[in-house]
Amino acid sequence: MSANDYNDNGWEPVTRLGRMVQEGEIDTMEDALNSGLPLKEPEIVDQLLPGLDDEVLDINMVQRMTDSGRRVKFRCVVAVGNRDGYVGYAEGRDDQVGSAIQKAIGIAKLNMIKVPRGSGSWEDRSDRPHSLTRRTKGKAGSVEVEVIPAPEGLGLAASDTVHAVLDLAGIENAWTKSHGNTRTTVNLAKATFNALENASQSRHPRRRSGANRDRDEAEVTE
Repeated sequence: MSANDYNDNGWEPVTRLGRMVQEGEIDTMEDALNSGLPLKEPEIVDQLLPGLDDEVLDINMVQRMTDSGRRVKFRCVVAVGNRDGYVGYAEGRDDQVGSAIQKAIGIAKLNMIKVPRGSGSWEDRSDRPHSLTRRTKGKAGSVEVEVIPAPEGLGLAASDTVHAVLDLAGIENAWTKSHGNTRTTVNLAKATFNALENASQSRHPRRRSGANRDRDEAEVTE
């Protein structure tokens, strides 16, 4: 979708990043995340990553006592992603389920991260980015989730919640371990997203290509 389409739909950017995206100065999600500017408008993600998938992981009713009586709201846990390296996660609360879901989706877009994908398993030599580049851990409350790169063809050895988040991120093959009160869906989903977040923030050496490796070996031999 072009910037003109968003102008026609009435999107008026209110942030510097939004204006840069609308004017075409930034045209990829990677450039937007690397710009150093805060991501505060979900329309930015709509423009740079059209056709995002979303999945509601949990809906729970939350009650709170106030001076005017008992107030009931719905808490929705949502993950969004393009199944190609980008994923976001959020919780949303509102008086109506539909509104809570839409609010969570909007916030999840603002929490978008890029997941470093590759082939990090020692059992695998695939050049296709189907798993993580290295193992990673995440924690939320009492729940800890570890995601371990797996060879192509294994699939996702994970519970439904963890599977959903990894799938939206474009991770096709991985082993997972989880500890703590894993029946708490919100913490399990948050810990999984935190693990992917930690993977995206870590630095790791690039794998050398076969040609570079052969050249280095030849230089050592000489």
